[in-house]
Amino acid sequence: MKKNFLTTLFLGLCTTTFCQTIDNSTVTEFNLDRYLGKWYEIARYDHAFERGLVGSTAEYTLRDDGMIKVLNSGHLYTLDGKFKESTGKAKPNKNGKPGQLRVSFFGPFYSDYYILDLAPDYSYSVVGSSSPKYLWILSRTPQLKPEVQKKIVKNIQQRGYDTSKLIWVEQEQ
Repeated sequence: MKKNFLTTLFLGLCTTTFCQTIDNSTVTEFNLDRYLGKWYEIARYDHAFERGLVGSTAEYTLRDDGMIKVLNSGHLYTLDGKFKESTGKAKPNKNGKPGQLRVSFFGPFYSDYYILDLAPDYSYSVVGSSSPKYLWILSRTPQLKPEVQKKIVKNIQQRGYDTSKLIWVEQEQ
């Protein structure tokens, strides 16, 4: 009886995010120089640090010390709303795997930045982390072609991410 209860409890917990299985493997080839530049945020999972932002972009530039400057910006609630930006830094992950960076906006505290998918021409990117809680779709243009967006969403679903959680970010036309 006790064993059945524990099994049922474990299976119940596994239906929550505790046992969520995702494929967060990163791209096998990555060229940082091609990745640098401006990216438009097409969609994201909700997080307090980006809540209410529209017209969001991320810009990556190489710093003199070899690290990457990260400039995230956007407007609150409307495209002409209050402008907000935050500056951080990034560096390659020590494990040397392509498409894995470490990003910091708060002093010595770094988070994973995993490039899960990347167009061959670097026109779009899907970014996650070691946790299933983080996901972004980025593009070099403010909008993606519908067929490209559909392909990306299908790929994300196949990896085990919950695409119903995506917030589609308003961007200028």
